[in-house]
Amino acid sequence: MSSSGEVTRRRQLPPAVAATVPVFVLVLVMWASEIVDALPGVDLDQYGIRPRDGEGLIGVPASPFLHGGFDHLIANTGAFLVLGGLIAMTTRRFWPVTVGVALVGGFATWLVAAPNTVHIGASGLVYGYAAFLVAWGVLSRRVLSIVVAVVVVLMYGGIVVGVLPGQPGISWQGHLFGAAAGVLMAFLLRGRAARSGGANAIR
Repeated sequence: MSSSGEVTRRRQLPPAVAATVPVFVLVLVMWASEIVDALPGVDLDQYGIRPRDGEGLIGVPASPFLHGGFDHLIANTGAFLVLGGLIAMTTRRFWPVTVGVALVGGFATWLVAAPNTVHIGASGLVYGYAAFLVAWGVLSRRVLSIVVAVVVVLMYGGIVVGVLPGQPGISWQGHLFGAAAGVLMAFLLRGRAARSGGANAIR
């Protein structure tokens, strides 16, 4: 007869799978927010990033959970799950990257983007994730990280055009600063990992 400890161990998720749970939780929050936003009389999108408006700063943490309809949300969900999952499984740094990209990229968008606009959507995080994974592969020089970086370039290299201005209805500032924040987080987290345990500590 199995002991309770053995039963508990069997029920535990593999570490790589367990690491992706926060990714799915954030996606569920995005979908829940969009469902609420679709209710009559509800307008959550007003809480997006409103550049250089003091009240619009609430959009820095809130905007990734807000979308301009289900088409917009669906377009971001797949890339968010894939790229966020790769970060969670291969680097175990999902939360630092997510918080860093959301805050740094979001604040830069608030500071630089044109006034009287509202910036919403998880695409800033998507661009930040993609940029982080590529930069992490270059900086860490580990085989797995390099392979992931190559896969990201092959799968999502085309999104680079999203950082170019002139596309109506597209927050190229959010994309650009999200990507820049992703690269910044790769440098910061790589440096911290190296200081705490040398090059071998980098995943």
